[in-house]
Amino acid sequence: MDINIEAIVKQVLTEMNGGQAIGNASAAPSSQAGKAIPKTARVAMLTALEHYEVKEFPIPEVGDDDILVKVEGCGVCGTDAHEFKRDPFGLIPVALGHEGTGEIVKMGKNVKVDSAGKPVSVGDKIVTCMIFKDDADITMFDLNKKNVGGADVYGLLPDDDVHLNGWFSDYILIRGALGSTFFNVSELDLDSRILIEPCAVLVHAVERAKTTGILKFNSRVVVQGCGPIGLICIAVLKTMGIQNIVAVDGEQQRLDFAKKMGASDSVNFMQHKGIEALAGAVQDAFGGKLADFAFQCTGSPAAHSNIYKFIRNGGGLCELGFFINGGDATINPHFDICSKEITTVGSWVYTLRDYATTFDFLKSAKQIGLPMSDLITHRFPLEKINEAHVTNLNKEGLKIAIINE
Repeated sequence: MDINIEAIVKQVLTEMNGGQAIGNASAAPSSQAGKAIPKTARVAMLTALEHYEVKEFPIPEVGDDDILVKVEGCGVCGTDAHEFKRDPFGLIPVALGHEGTGEIVKMGKNVKVDSAGKPVSVGDKIVTCMIFKDDADITMFDLNKKNVGGADVYGLLPDDDVHLNGWFSDYILIRGALGSTFFNVSELDLDSRILIEPCAVLVHAVERAKTTGILKFNSRVVVQGCGPIGLICIAVLKTMGIQNIVAVDGEQQRLDFAKKMGASDSVNFMQHKGIEALAGAVQDAFGGKLADFAFQCTGSPAAHSNIYKFIRNGGGLCELGFFINGGDATINPHFDICSKEITTVGSWVYTLRDYATTFDFLKSAKQIGLPMSDLITHRFPLEKINEAHVTNLNKEGLKIAIINE
């Protein structure tokens, strides 16, 4: 009689572990376990201005360095709105969506760890970061000060014979040969994972602001623009311990939400005529003093021109609102910069390492009770993606998301 000692020991250890298999205690439960991968996938292709078509394409073979991901959800970004409205990058036809996340359903034999060295397996939840086509060997610890401006992202790639290039789809193929970077984020819930990419933008901006030496935990900070970017900026500042934050916007509903995210006061510019009156209102909100530091989170040249008036002599400014060319702003260099000795930094998207910091930020925000999930105000299925983008353009909510069942 043959006795399988290994099987007996494994069974005993499993029973001691509460019925959970040893070695899988930290693995994410797979919603796709046991489900066959279909032969085709739906992809929302932007085929003309303001028009997506949901098309069906064959799911390609997964190479030795590739990952096939079942998409769970993806946020609609301002960049998607610009592409939908104007196609400024000349990408049409294109599969968009870069704020996405999903579950690994198949991966090549060479894929063992994510870009931070964390093990990955089928069933894990991941997000993508940058694609370093010309520098595939870049690592978390060898960034060479590169941000996404020196790379590409899934969701802003020209269409090709793969088609599964964006997160507005059922499946996305992460291709190792392109120099793709990705992270295992199985410990985060779906809403948090959808918010990782925009949150990384603000983590990067705050890190840029800190290089001035002016932004400190006791600083008076003004945040201009309370769309998703400005609101997340307030949340990042709050997790740093900054208590004195004034939000500026023209929509009262967004200003009310800004206080939930950590703003101590708010100013509605619709209630003040002229920049001098608006600057006075900001000063009043700070108890008679101007801001030590300002974040400009809109894509409005007029807003950029105004924000210098909110900042004290020797203060600082981080401009992060212009993800595309939004036009020229008019300032007076003497009064706005030189005589006040304003220190200014620009911020554009993020670096690879900012993603790792963002995971910790999202956990901290949750721990102190910031309502991050409430940023996602509208959820649409893939087939209603045109409606989702119109809702976003009409500013009917905050963060709009495409959610797959």
